[in-house]
Amino acid sequence: MLKASYKKYILNFKQASGTSRGILRTKETWFIILESQGKRGIGETGLFRGLSADDRPNYQEKLEWACQNINLGLDNLLAHLTEWPSIQFGLEMAFKSLASEDGFELFPSKFTNSDAAIAINGLIWMGSERFMKQQIEDKIKAGFDCIKMKIGAIDFETECNLLKSIRTTFSSDEIQLRVDANGAFSPSEALEKLKILSDFDLHSIEQPIKQGQIADMAKLCAITPLPIALDEELIGVYSVTKKRELIQTITPQFIILKPSLVGGFKGSDEWIDIAEQNQARWWITSALESNIGLNAIAQYTYLKRSNMPQGLGTGGLFTNNIDSPLKVKDGALHYSKEKDWSLEKIT
Repeated sequence: MLKASYKKYILNFKQASGTSRGILRTKETWFIILESQGKRGIGETGLFRGLSADDRPNYQEKLEWACQNINLGLDNLLAHLTEWPSIQFGLEMAFKSLASEDGFELFPSKFTNSDAAIAINGLIWMGSERFMKQQIEDKIKAGFDCIKMKIGAIDFETECNLLKSIRTTFSSDEIQLRVDANGAFSPSEALEKLKILSDFDLHSIEQPIKQGQIADMAKLCAITPLPIALDEELIGVYSVTKKRELIQTITPQFIILKPSLVGGFKGSDEWIDIAEQNQARWWITSALESNIGLNAIAQYTYLKRSNMPQGLGTGGLFTNNIDSPLKVKDGALHYSKEKDWSLEKIT
């Protein structure tokens, strides 16, 4: 008989982190723990308040239901939880963990054997010009050759000056620049701002306008001087038919997959298949999960063999993260066999 339980956990940021949605000081997450025949599996349901499609008042009730009905099996549970993507992902992770030899090596590979690493972007959080400039300098010193800067919270001219300062020193061959607007631009101003940003030889811009404005986004993607990546636009789109319709209507240059927000491994696989069928490229990003969730996302990501830097490696943001073998070095995420996992904080 399989038993399941869940536990809430609050991750504390080392310093307040700015986004276009406000300042983040804590991040709520949940762990699903499976037990069977002396073995244990753990998964993380990375609920993201204000962003996740399953951020609803009865979230905990749905977690309780999943645990009470765990013996339905994974496939049946996923079918019942179509509109609860973070719980789907937590269950996928927990079942993989239970089936693995050590509970953590979910997808054995050169990555988990410490023989390969995953190139990642260095994330620049919103804040004052001085704060953002310091982050940029720190990331370059740390060996990152791909930097992602969140924009849309401070003055646009100031943000452009920061990008210009990077380009004055580093060409696009030396440093790849991505920006994430998190829907900060209005449809009427977006094209003009994209033209200005294109002067800085950027790799792409994520979600220039808010999600749900399908016609405006499709028009923008058709005439943009700068490749556009859909991010929030994918959230809350559940059926394969609707996913295909969205991509074929908007025809983006890129899509960005956050497994906690799009239904885990299964949901991500569906988006990747549809994107590739429609000549859109993709990369994978974590969404402020603890190292439990980041571990699962990273191992899955490595097997997908993308040749672009991924959006992983947020584990260092928190004061009370789960101790793990994951580490960021020289602009890449590594899995160090020399370091063990420690679940003391959540058991």
